[in-house]
Amino acid sequence: MNRIPDLAITTWQKSSYSDGGGTNCVEVADGYVGLVPVRDSKVRNGRVLVFGAASWQAFVAGVKGGA
Repeated sequence: MNRIPDLAITTWQKSSYSDGGGTNCVEVADGYVGLVPVRDSKVRNGRVLVFGAASWQAFVAGVKGGA
């Protein structure tokens, strides 16, 4: 079982699909083996969702496929 990583010094990257208009702003963090932390860039001190890497890849593939 993976543990929740310490995200205090995480470098976040905004999605290239975020529109820059302040409405669709998703950020992900790299560098966590088997995990993908995700947050809303408008709420930087808010909650972070942590997905398993395989689940995140399936989600991204579904979005790209129009699901």
